[in-house]
This record gives sequence, C-alpha cells and structure tokens, in this order.
Amino acid sequence: MARTATVTRNTRETQITLTIDLDGTGKADLHTGIGFFDHMLDGFARHGLFDLTVQCRGDLEVDCHHTIEDVGIALGTAIKGSPGRQGRAGALWQLPAAHG
Repeated sequence: MARTATVTRNTRETQITLTIDLDGTGKADLHTGIGFFDHMLDGFARHGLFDLTVQCRGDLEVDCHHTIEDVGIALGTAIKGSPGRQGRAGALWQLPAAHG
C-alpha cells in the first residue's frame, strides 16, 4: 500500500498543493517563496526519508506567517491522511523513554 497523500489548501491568503510519500527517499521539490522555509522543509524531508512536494502562493507582500502556518496545516493533514501511516512514520514521532 502506497503511503502517499496530496492536500490542496486554499484560503484568502494562500493557495497550496502539497504531496508527501512517507516511503520516499528524501527528495523535495519546494516552492513556498520563502528561501529559509524551503531549506528547513528540505532538511525535514531529507532526514525523515520521505518525499515532499510543495507549491504555494501566499501573501508574502504582507507577511510570511500565513504561508508558514498554512503549509504546516497542509503537511499535518497530509501525514495524518496517509494510508498505513502507523509504520515507519509513526516511529518518527516517538521519543525514547527516559531512564533514571
């Protein structure tokens, strides 16, 4: 079963299409209009070993926070909606137990 999801999010401030493949290789194709944010998403995908594609048009002339907020919402929605996500992706969010 392919663990992929595509989310489209359109608001007054942003138009986003995001695709994630939880069983990818760490490839990223990112176009948010915010260079540092693209850089951070690239590292997230590369080190998480999933493929991520983001196309976003946002109201950057006002501020970058709508773009970052709405991409985050789309990313969370895509991860939550990926079929069979309890496998490898579930392990990404577990912290080791504290020993004490």
